[in-house]
Amino acid sequence: MEQPGQQAENSETAASQTFNLRVLRILVSLRDFARTTMNLADDSDQEGTIETIKKDMVFRGHIVWILICSIFIASIGLNLNSTAVIIGAMLISPLMGPILAIGLSVGTNDWETLKRALKNFGVMIVVALITSTIYFFITPLHEAQPELLARTKPTFLDALIAIFGGLAGIIGVSRRNRGNVIPGVAIATALMPPLCTAGYGLANGELSFFLGAFYLFTLNSIFIAGSTFLIVRYLRFPLVSFVNADTEKKVKRYMVAFVIIVLLPSAWIFYGLVKETIFMGKADKFIADNLQIEGTEIISKKITYTDTISRIDIFIMGDPISNQMQKQLENQMATQGLEKTVLKIHQPKDVSSDIAGKLTNEVRVGILEDIYNKNEQQMAEKDARISNLERQLSVYRKDSIPFGSVLKEVNIQYPSVLKLAYGKSVEANGDRMDTIPTFMIRWGKVSAIEKEQEQKKMERWLQQRLVLDTLRIIEF
Repeated sequence: MEQPGQQAENSETAASQTFNLRVLRILVSLRDFARTTMNLADDSDQEGTIETIKKDMVFRGHIVWILICSIFIASIGLNLNSTAVIIGAMLISPLMGPILAIGLSVGTNDWETLKRALKNFGVMIVVALITSTIYFFITPLHEAQPELLARTKPTFLDALIAIFGGLAGIIGVSRRNRGNVIPGVAIATALMPPLCTAGYGLANGELSFFLGAFYLFTLNSIFIAGSTFLIVRYLRFPLVSFVNADTEKKVKRYMVAFVIIVLLPSAWIFYGLVKETIFMGKADKFIADNLQIEGTEIISKKITYTDTISRIDIFIMGDPISNQMQKQLENQMATQGLEKTVLKIHQPKDVSSDIAGKLTNEVRVGILEDIYNKNEQQMAEKDARISNLERQLSVYRKDSIPFGSVLKEVNIQYPSVLKLAYGKSVEANGDRMDTIPTFMIRWGKVSAIEKEQEQKKMERWLQQRLVLDTLRIIEF
């Protein structure tokens, strides 16, 4: 007979085995459910997919005009900063066809299709750039709107969008019952706006806009094609031509290296964006923790981030912040990770804090704007008055000469001069009237030749001495 202790041990062992068996069954059920639910091979149509993609990659006839129309629509949307118009342009854009064809041809070793796809893709890019450049060249609206600026700095997140957008696109196309997933992919990956932004850069001479936007378009295109390549290989699409193992490994290495080279700039830009976002968070926290001062209210703030020295501008109303307090705030910035940041506090020191404290925020904003506007108006009036006085002084200097000093110098340099007089003569030549400074001289006993030489010499000297463009010397 079994002892009680042994019976308990056997019971625990049996219960443990039963539990493990149940866990195993659950895991097997979950595996079977995942295979059934997430199986990409089910309902795939390889022949239909290849036929559809090859048909959509053709770029001629009506497809060219559809692209031109979509480019114009997208350009207008970017010009007007209208998201709805931009989405409408992406819905009718035919750009996805050649990109999917590039991924398909690489995945199936179909080099002839790859050549045709690259050719059509290149022609599409040229047509799109020419169209958008023409539009932005002739449009009177040249200001860069936020929708346009958003396409000039691609990041690593744009690459992720392109990867998952490409996966969704090829998965949708490869089904027997093909849905309308391609328009959604076109919107998500946003292929049209970068091309239009690149055209804006060409039309306005903004090289940074062109390079940033075209890089974003290239990034999206490469990762959409790469996602297509992965799904085509995963679904084991039939290969058109076979290559040996060594060549295939070499091609894969080249592809990986190319992807890394393309991805690195966006990763670096993304890193800078993360740094900027962290700085903005620290700056907002610093303002919230340290500038909530009783009697003082922040009207507005401006936070500027750079890789070297960043800046925080605070516009306040109410009790002024002393220099000592500002130094304390600057010291506090170092403890909150804002070492390389300049703090500038703008405050109207001539406004009574008692009055300001009783005003609503809207009224305070109005007062502050009124103060700044009046200051700008007063400065403009002062500049105008200074300019007017300078013009009057210039005229006065031209109209008056130090005749007494000139007379003494003439007596020393030209002792043969008996009398010297000065005046202005007015000459009329048709409708034009000129005022000419005129010196009248009476000479002593000198020969005609000496008189002529002395008079020319004196004329040059008086022009230099009095800074005059023209003058006249006559004998009386």
